[in-house]
Amino acid sequence: MLDHIILQFVLIFAGAALFATLFLYLKQPIIVAYIVLGIVVGPKGLGLISDADQIEQLAHIGIILLLFMIGLNFQPKKLVGLLGRVGLVTLVTCFIFTLLGLVAALALGYPFFDSLVIGAALMFSSTIVSLKLIPTTQLHHQHIGDVMLSVLLLQDVIAIVFIVLVTEGGMDNITVSVALLLLKLVVLGVTSFAIVRFVITKLFLKFDVIKEYTFVLALGWGLFVAGAANMLGLSLEMGAFIAGISLAIVPIALVIAEELKPLRDFFLILFFFSIGAKFDLVVSQQLIVPGLIITALLMVTKPVIFKWGFKAIGEKPKNSAQLGVRLGQASEFSLLIAFSALASGLIEERSSYLIQLVVVLTFVASTYWVVHVYPTPISYKSSQRKD
Repeated sequence: MLDHIILQFVLIFAGAALFATLFLYLKQPIIVAYIVLGIVVGPKGLGLISDADQIEQLAHIGIILLLFMIGLNFQPKKLVGLLGRVGLVTLVTCFIFTLLGLVAALALGYPFFDSLVIGAALMFSSTIVSLKLIPTTQLHHQHIGDVMLSVLLLQDVIAIVFIVLVTEGGMDNITVSVALLLLKLVVLGVTSFAIVRFVITKLFLKFDVIKEYTFVLALGWGLFVAGAANMLGLSLEMGAFIAGISLAIVPIALVIAEELKPLRDFFLILFFFSIGAKFDLVVSQQLIVPGLIITALLMVTKPVIFKWGFKAIGEKPKNSAQLGVRLGQASEFSLLIAFSALASGLIEERSSYLIQLVVVLTFVASTYWVVHVYPTPISYKSSQRKD
């Protein structure tokens, strides 16, 4: 059992190198290697790392950096147009997925409120898996990535509202919660753009010849706004994206995004490892039948319903089909909802574990599907490997 954080890092990254090598030889997705490593050496496996909470908190930086970098590549006017275009699709699909999850859980014998939480938790798609597997250098995939990100951002807002309702107690304050959420988003966005325009941009122009300074300033700005968002009751990811998109007006924004890639990948390895380390094989075996049923339901219905929704707003059939597959899994927000609802005493322990099981299964299944069918940065086929 390793308690020292440095020794844990040694185990994680040495193990990641070993498992990644094995999985690549077997022509398997490298992301799955990190999840399997977490299961094997984590608290529920060999127990070499007895507490994965500290690793999980550090791993969250990877998601923050991912959203920050995406913001750096996004122009504000373009985002507003896309959000307006996909807004109705996002709301309708979220409602349908919640209803499907509710009915499935009820049919499997879960109480009504537990079933409602299960359905609501599983309506979201994973930001981390979806965006990790999308190429960004080709115009075709840039468009798909932009549309996908717009949906994920709107889901992010819905998830925040739902988590507030779960942790603070009910539907009575939903109107006030949504209004306050939107107000906080506007205030944070306007403030961020003002600071970048009148302060950050001038600092970049004055010291842009010192690369270390531009790197530190950009990273500091991204993490600062993420922290400010968290203090306002928003998500860290939302704050990081606002920080990135406010910084997108700086001439060297794309250079900064490129420099941050190795740091992002470092923390994303920790993220996928922590997913596996939190996975309880013993408990999951008791829920394997309902878990597989709901996983199959999501993997079949999400791509079809998303495809229908995107075609309805004018996306090409081929693009709509690809978007549906890439958004066909559950989300890291599903895990947060499961933990929050269990901690608040709103659902049974088996319901929380069911959500966690479905998240892991859909992460793995979705990764296999995307990697074997569409171009990704981690494909083992050179013809399919697109960064």
